[in-house]
Amino acid sequence: MQNKDWLKSNTYHHSDFWDLRKLVEEKQSRGLTISLCIPTLNEEKNIAKEVVLFRSELMERYPLLDEIAIIDSGSEDRTLEVAAEFGADTYLASDILPNLEPKRGKGENLWKAIYQLKGDIIVYVDADITNIHPRFVYGLIGPMIYRPEVGYVKAFYDRPLADSGVLRPSGGGRVTEILTRPLFSLFYPELTAVIQPLSGEYAVRREVLHSIPFPIGYGVETSHLIDLYNRFGMEVFAQTDLDKRVHRNQPTQALGRMAFGILQTFLRRAGDQEKLAIHSELNHYLKQFQVSKGAFEQIEHHIVEDERPPMDTIPEYRKKFGLD
Repeated sequence: MQNKDWLKSNTYHHSDFWDLRKLVEEKQSRGLTISLCIPTLNEEKNIAKEVVLFRSELMERYPLLDEIAIIDSGSEDRTLEVAAEFGADTYLASDILPNLEPKRGKGENLWKAIYQLKGDIIVYVDADITNIHPRFVYGLIGPMIYRPEVGYVKAFYDRPLADSGVLRPSGGGRVTEILTRPLFSLFYPELTAVIQPLSGEYAVRREVLHSIPFPIGYGVETSHLIDLYNRFGMEVFAQTDLDKRVHRNQPTQALGRMAFGILQTFLRRAGDQEKLAIHSELNHYLKQFQVSKGAFEQIEHHIVEDERPPMDTIPEYRKKFGLD
């Protein structure tokens, strides 16, 4: 499928799904259950707003969601207590599948949600969105409710940069434009049709989600796109314009660490799929510089993009969901 054809047929705007009563009726007629997962780490100040909004609008007023769950990495604030007070189910990632060696990272939370949550469709929404709105959920599940062949829906949006409390009308997505899009253009040109491949908001069918491995760190979204494209082609994907997303912005050095992790994930997959040949072990130490007491100081970060296997290979999962 050519990029322009896919863009025309598989790109939506959240307003395409404004009729939530109709969306609920279609969901119920297809016998679908839908879970919302919000991965968290120290989000005490933001989590109540998200939980209250989604619960009141998408569970009580329009029963699109069957559960709202917080999967937490080990917050040191009151994230879990606050979320529970306002009606979310709350879980520590380390308490899910406790027989496995513990790992820590956003991808770990997303992976363990597959085991913990019950939905036929799982929607992931980040916890740091300050302009949160029900469209962040219904805009993503809409294409899958109406089109059974679509298995993975990504969000895209205008991502203004917040500068001293003033919003600039363009910007954001820096790692996408500097790293991910150039890499996709070189090795997976069809994936360049995905407008924001690193967006943290997406919805996935369970049978699609449990069949792919999960990097536990920065590379999880990139790996999803490559693995599913390699298996199913572009037909499995859709994307929805959610208008605007306002959130905390990372400093440049943090983005460098993110890019380093993404690059590890990308090179591993490109090598496995014989897109390129890697003849030596990759280095896992990123060296950066900072100014300390008027002098440049080198700092070193050990970043390894460890991965979890597909969830449908885990015996406990297969037993729980009757796959044996």
